[in-house]
Amino acid sequence: MPKTVSPHELQRLLAADSALPLLDVRTPAEYAGARLTQARNVPLDRLNPGTIAGLSLPEGKPVYLLCQAGKRAAMAAEAFAAAGRDVGVVVEGGLNAWTAAGLPVEKGTGGVISLERQVRIGAGSLVLLGVLLGHFVHPGFYWLSGFVGAGLVFAGVTDFCGMALVLAKCPWNR
Repeated sequence: MPKTVSPHELQRLLAADSALPLLDVRTPAEYAGARLTQARNVPLDRLNPGTIAGLSLPEGKPVYLLCQAGKRAAMAAEAFAAAGRDVGVVVEGGLNAWTAAGLPVEKGTGGVISLERQVRIGAGSLVLLGVLLGHFVHPGFYWLSGFVGAGLVFAGVTDFCGMALVLAKCPWNR
């Protein structure tokens, strides 16, 4: 289990030292939409804990990790630990908790919607498609809706969403 820090505690630490290493591991599109001013965007799928270009990480000092809700930041902390650098500190609840706490967020000019919303739109569209095709074309298409429903249950139970990982690699999220 990675170390954690609350949004209020991180804000206090950043107020004392704005140069603290803070990595936002969300997709570039998510980062462009809303971010912490001090955060540097290093998407999880491009994170290399051994070398992060342009960022000097002091040996043995904490590296604060932020994502939308905390899951990807925890994965980044595990990547640091696997690389022999157990320095990752996850911001509890991610940007969602930071925003809910009323802490300052730098808003982007729009662009791509969040990965979480993309998953909801994609899953809902597939369920609707399965129902429509099942009704108008062949009842076998109802299995598509069932498959998506099972995937959503799996994602809820395990906190692992394969659709989000696939969508994160799409060109509009780069």
